[in-house]
Amino acid sequence: MSAQLPLPAPPLPGVGEHWALFLDVDGTLLDFADRPDQVAVDTDLRDLLDDLFGTLDGALALVSGRSLDDLDDLFGHPPWAMAGLHGLELRGADGSYRGVHIGAARRSLVREIAGTIAADLPGVLLEDKGMAVALHCRSAPEQFQALRASVEALLPSLAGYDMQLGSMVIELKPHGMDKGTAIAHLLAHWPFHGRLPVYVGDDLTDEHGFATVNLESGLSVRVGRREPSLAHYSLPEPASTRAWLVRVLIALKHGALSHADYSGGHA
Repeated sequence: MSAQLPLPAPPLPGVGEHWALFLDVDGTLLDFADRPDQVAVDTDLRDLLDDLFGTLDGALALVSGRSLDDLDDLFGHPPWAMAGLHGLELRGADGSYRGVHIGAARRSLVREIAGTIAADLPGVLLEDKGMAVALHCRSAPEQFQALRASVEALLPSLAGYDMQLGSMVIELKPHGMDKGTAIAHLLAHWPFHGRLPVYVGDDLTDEHGFATVNLESGLSVRVGRREPSLAHYSLPEPASTRAWLVRVLIALKHGALSHADYSGGHA
């Protein structure tokens, strides 16, 4: 099978285009760390997102595997819409909240099973997200296949939960929600409704988001070199994402700039 052709860099907003911007966090806006609690949001990124939020009349949302509480801590309780835990938690631009209720006994069982898996695999880190549980092996990547096999073997005992593969992480999350579903819900409501959806993400979990915006004739942007992907455009790394977002902001404020001027290159 021949290799997939390199994807082009994403364009900038055209004159008269009204974008709705949906952004993943880890691996997209922020570089990965061995532990999720080791990342930090600098003032420049927070200011950039604030400026984009205002310029887009509020049509900016974070769509992340992190919980809403975690996102609030990272970004300083921003006013933007946010989808946490791959859409299991959703806070709209008007502050409305929608979440999935999972009973305490079910959450406890999932934590117990995930803890047993982590204890058997040195270097695997358990992250309790409340409704979901993540098993990270970024500091021990050689454990990923064993981790996947262990989760798959125990998954039948967790009725109602799905296995979600990611970049050196496997999550156990309640069935029925993903990032694409979260984006579709936001697109049906103010201030996103009627705008061109643009989704930027890096991981397997973001493929649901790419599928949703592609169906809406939007822009799907993969960060990094992971293949295959449903994305139509690509950026090499989080630093490139942030540089592109600066140019998006300039284009929105001062009129469309030529795509030829963008020097971010191809992934």
